[in-house]
Amino acid sequence: AVKAIAALAKEPVPSVVNAAYEMSNLRFGREYILPKPLDPRLITTVAPAVARGAMESGVARRPITDWDAYNDKLRQLMGYDNKLMRRFTEEAQRNPKRVVFAEANTDNMLRAAVNAYQDGICIPILLGNEEMIQKRAARLGVDITGLEIVNLRHDREADRRARYAMNLAEKRQRDGMTYPEALEMMFDRNYFGMMMVETGEADAFIAGTYSGSHTPAEIAREVVGIRPTYNHFATMHILNTKRGVFFLADTMINHEMDEETLLDITRLARNSVEYFAHEPVMAMVSYSNFGSNKEVEPRLVHNVVEKMHKLYPELPIDGEMQVHYAINKKVRDSNFPFSRLNGKDVNTLIFPNLSAANTAYKMMLEMGLAEAIGPIQMGLNKPIHFINVDSPVRDIVNLATVAVLDAAVLEKIGNDHDK
Repeated sequence: AVKAIAALAKEPVPSVVNAAYEMSNLRFGREYILPKPLDPRLITTVAPAVARGAMESGVARRPITDWDAYNDKLRQLMGYDNKLMRRFTEEAQRNPKRVVFAEANTDNMLRAAVNAYQDGICIPILLGNEEMIQKRAARLGVDITGLEIVNLRHDREADRRARYAMNLAEKRQRDGMTYPEALEMMFDRNYFGMMMVETGEADAFIAGTYSGSHTPAEIAREVVGIRPTYNHFATMHILNTKRGVFFLADTMINHEMDEETLLDITRLARNSVEYFAHEPVMAMVSYSNFGSNKEVEPRLVHNVVEKMHKLYPELPIDGEMQVHYAINKKVRDSNFPFSRLNGKDVNTLIFPNLSAANTAYKMMLEMGLAEAIGPIQMGLNKPIHFINVDSPVRDIVNLATVAVLDAAVLEKIGNDHDK
């Protein structure tokens, strides 16, 4: 146990530990000679070391043969075992990508970029004034050595601004955009950062948003565009709960809802759940059940369900239904045995509007019922993701991890096309 603790103290401290103690740069030395009590690695470091010692000394009555299963059991003892996020992190660490952090002049964004870099998840690019970022890093006590800072408004970036502006103006000239207008836009961190991704000079972009603002989403439509066969894009939150993993959409983007928008959200959610290696079992929720209410909103959901049934005859999706029927399989099956979801556990919830989806996931988080990954962008041509600048550092790091995976998939698709 002593040797395991001593070795762990010298390992890089994960971002979750820094966040838990509101620190940014814990490292072995004068102020840190023992792992912090809330370090989640302790249980999977010390317990196996003791178990191995017991086996080697011959006193163990039940020798362990499957160490992976043993470690999974240890994590479960801690509460939530976010296997999904652990898998994402490991995949990102194998192939880190260049991720632009737009709001590097805010505390949590800067901390997240540093933590993601130290965890080997990505290669951060910080947008902002070098002097201001360096002063902020000093105040926060974080080490930004090795991180690239791009001051988009500096004279030395004039050529790049001009090049980006020409690219964007040519792309949107049929929408009335002129070169001078596009050049002015390049002084905006969202336009500039997204153009870095659009031109291949970065792999992914994290936009810091403020409550109620959807400007970055509008810019993303202009700069990178929406994937073919869709007219909308959306966001999804992944919630890790004691009842399993749930996918919720759309939690951030579409302020107005009609049948076409909701259909796109539903199709995107289906693809995204499959991307995250789950079979989508989808419930479209409302305040009525299977046409019991003829008001506008439930009827909208009802109609989209019918369209999804025609488009995907084998897909387990149904509704509209109240959320407790969606989640409670026994009650749902006894009341609506005809449902396509009969006998299945729902893992994907599609909400009738942004207000419902946003409220649902935030309420679960505030009540301590889930841990979240997201919001994860669905439907843009490039890995552009959005998160509130006040989000916890851990949430931003998680989103950067997903952005790296997005970039890796896009790279693979491009390489396959080249072949």
